[in-house]
Amino acid sequence: MSASAVAGDAAFAASRPFGRLIRQPLAATGLVIVAVFAFAALAAPWLPIADPNLAVPTDRLRPPFGDHGLLGTDQLGRDVLARVVWGLRVSLAVGAAATLSAALVGSAIGLVAAFYGRLVDAALMRLIDVLMAFPYLLLALAVVAALGPGLANAALAIAIVNVPFFARAARGAALGVVRRDYVDAARLAGLSDLRILLTEVLPNVAPLIVVTAATTVGWMILETAGLSFLGLGAQPPQADLGSMLGDGRKLVVAAPHVAAAPGVATFLLVVGLNLLGDGLRDLLDPRLAEGGRGGAPAPATAVQRAPPASQLQDGLLVIEGLETAFDGPSGRHPAIRDLHIALAPGEALGVVGESGSGKSVAALSVTRLAASPPGVIVAGRVVLDGEDLLEADHERLREIRGARIAYVFQDPSTTLNPLMPVGRQIAEAVRSHRRVGRGEAGTRARALIADVDLPDPERVFAAYPHELSGGQRQRVGVAMALANDPDVLIADEPTTALDATTQARVLALFSAIRRERGAALIFVSHDFGVIQALCERVAVMYAGEIVEQGPTAEVLASPRHPYTARLLACAPTLGEPDRALDAIEGSPPPLDRRPTGCAFAPRCRLAIDACRAAPIALTAVGEGRAARCIRTEMVADGRA
Repeated sequence: MSASAVAGDAAFAASRPFGRLIRQPLAATGLVIVAVFAFAALAAPWLPIADPNLAVPTDRLRPPFGDHGLLGTDQLGRDVLARVVWGLRVSLAVGAAATLSAALVGSAIGLVAAFYGRLVDAALMRLIDVLMAFPYLLLALAVVAALGPGLANAALAIAIVNVPFFARAARGAALGVVRRDYVDAARLAGLSDLRILLTEVLPNVAPLIVVTAATTVGWMILETAGLSFLGLGAQPPQADLGSMLGDGRKLVVAAPHVAAAPGVATFLLVVGLNLLGDGLRDLLDPRLAEGGRGGAPAPATAVQRAPPASQLQDGLLVIEGLETAFDGPSGRHPAIRDLHIALAPGEALGVVGESGSGKSVAALSVTRLAASPPGVIVAGRVVLDGEDLLEADHERLREIRGARIAYVFQDPSTTLNPLMPVGRQIAEAVRSHRRVGRGEAGTRARALIADVDLPDPERVFAAYPHELSGGQRQRVGVAMALANDPDVLIADEPTTALDATTQARVLALFSAIRRERGAALIFVSHDFGVIQALCERVAVMYAGEIVEQGPTAEVLASPRHPYTARLLACAPTLGEPDRALDAIEGSPPPLDRRPTGCAFAPRCRLAIDACRAAPIALTAVGEGRAARCIRTEMVADGRA
């Protein structure tokens, strides 16, 4: 078998659910603990251990590691190890049964309440509120007192008091599902309510229910043990971890091992179940699946690189050899690489390419905002006025972000705080870098609102994001970016969701910003028309690399890379409604399966064996122009 095949098999194994679970150290530890305890409980009848109920009074309170069992004996001469193993069997069975019962009943209540709403929702959730009004342990004691002591009654009591937690969790998740279009489509298709609940709503809520159950079973075992500890659960002579703790507490001084053994077993079991539950949560949530690592991203993209030895170009912002990679189940793969950009004051650079070409990752990497984990900058430099931002600590980055380099995001509806007036958000951007009072910051915010051509600044200042149109929210985002007169402005597809009229206004605003404030601009877009109207230079990206760059007018008039030519061929041209559009076959390669040679070769009509043999360097093809292609002359002749 070839090395590549072995690597592929390893990557496939790592991408499977079990492989991703065991890659998480804490989850793997929990899995081992639970597996060992579950095996011991299931195999108890066949293990070479004593009868857990056999009392030998002459051997009472024997110490551990002697001739009377590995963990000694209790006050009746019974083998402690045997009772712990059989107690695990009982506790696991009761905990699992109680969890399953509570999950089924509670989830059903939550789903029905969310699906039918109104009176059904009000009635069911008020019933749940009544149950939650009582402390759950007191409620469990009341249920057992009414039904009588016993393990089955204790399990039922624990299940009843945990139903509200599952009901609320399932209802909360289902409320976001029942209003989705695919649920309405199922209703239009004539599906019954039961079928819609089972096939459309439940599959979307099931991961949350599974995770809730996995993290709750440990607490249910503790609660059952607590009832047994009080004498309301397992009854003598049945072995149960809680009843063993109750018996051992009277002998803590004379024979501490009698209580220590079930106590340690309970502790390890609950910890293992909780660790495993957290691992299942990360496994079932695709946002936490990359590299098997969960949690929030770091405040700055991690840097693990050796700085390049080449000389820097001149410019306000110089990006040299930048490479950002992402850690995934199959290893580390570059999202952008060999990125070279030099930007002078007041200059505008357009970055174009298909979705997934690396434009946004490149823009975010400039200020180290690419999510980390899983993102890591592994090579290159980002130099602003002679300072390498990849060497800056977090405090220095905070000083630069928003002050020297500002960012306009693509979707202002997700980047603006929905619970805060937009004027306050702009003023907050001002105060984060200037020592001014609230009044002065508010005045500055109103002036910025007027600068971005928003009518009635006082009304906009007091408005919440949802009270503004998409174009108005986008201009608020621009105002926030301009709050501290940045030297570099990065705009990531800020006009994509706007209508033509609003798009023209926003583009005119960016032109005015460059002209009046002298800010350099990096404008990310997939629209050549927008780039042509706004930017002097353009960089075309594909599969994380710049494949062509140069003056915008020259690149659009005479492309030198097949990808640029094909992008232009499939874009409509103003004034030529009858021109046929030539779509590009195929799609960009995924990060983990990028070709060895030219990344565009599988889709290129001019590709030859030399294109696929090795990476292609970005080489000069004229004054101020460069292309990553060995067949530029054929492209210039229009053969692409």
